[in-house]
Amino acid sequence: MLKKSLFLFIVLFSTQLAHAQLGGLIKKAEKAVGIKGGLSQEEAGSGLKEALNAGIGEAVDFLSAKDGYFKSPYKILVPEEAQKVVNKLKSVPGFTNIESDLTERMNRAAEDAAVKAKPIFVAAIKKMTFKDAVNILMGNDDAATRYLESSTYKSLYDEFKPVIQTSLDQVNAREYWKGAVTAYNRLPFVEKTNPELDDHVTTKALGGLFSLVEKKEKGIRSDVGQRNSDLLKKVFAQQDKDKKK
Repeated sequence: MLKKSLFLFIVLFSTQLAHAQLGGLIKKAEKAVGIKGGLSQEEAGSGLKEALNAGIGEAVDFLSAKDGYFKSPYKILVPEEAQKVVNKLKSVPGFTNIESDLTERMNRAAEDAAVKAKPIFVAAIKKMTFKDAVNILMGNDDAATRYLESSTYKSLYDEFKPVIQTSLDQVNAREYWKGAVTAYNRLPFVEKTNPELDDHVTTKALGGLFSLVEKKEKGIRSDVGQRNSDLLKKVFAQQDKDKKK
């Protein structure tokens, strides 16, 4: 009987000790990744992903609509190295409106390409680890945007550029620009030039996209009114508390 009681005591003591050690490990893990106030790992990760998907969706929908680039702060202008061509040709018949024509055609191409961004962003968000999510959540106001930029830029560039090339060709922009450069190079006393539109439009289109995503991210982080679900309110309320400390 004594042996049996001793055995049960040892089992119970060992079980309690294991639970205590496990609880300690969990607390240490939670502390290490910044999860507090009853916010679970799943909630932190899901909340951030929900916020990113919402911000990205709004940004892409805005820029891919007509005038999304052309009549917005993200408007793509004629490349600086092409400005001398534009200035010289304004007095040449057939090219008097070259700057305005070219600017509109470049922005229409960017609007066509913008729809390609959403699935690339979504794939990057799905691959995000819990640690990534927590670091972003408790990071700077642009932490999510910088994460997406580093993990998607090349893929976005590779997707945008051929669409932009096709779109530029549909509105005859590259041919139009080729004719403008040819006319410019025929002028006396000018330095021959051949600036390409493809890379310029692609780079500026992506710059505008990430600028708008960053704006959406900062809005959700700082404006309680933009947290339109219970999960977003809970997750970013924890962020607010931690940043006040």
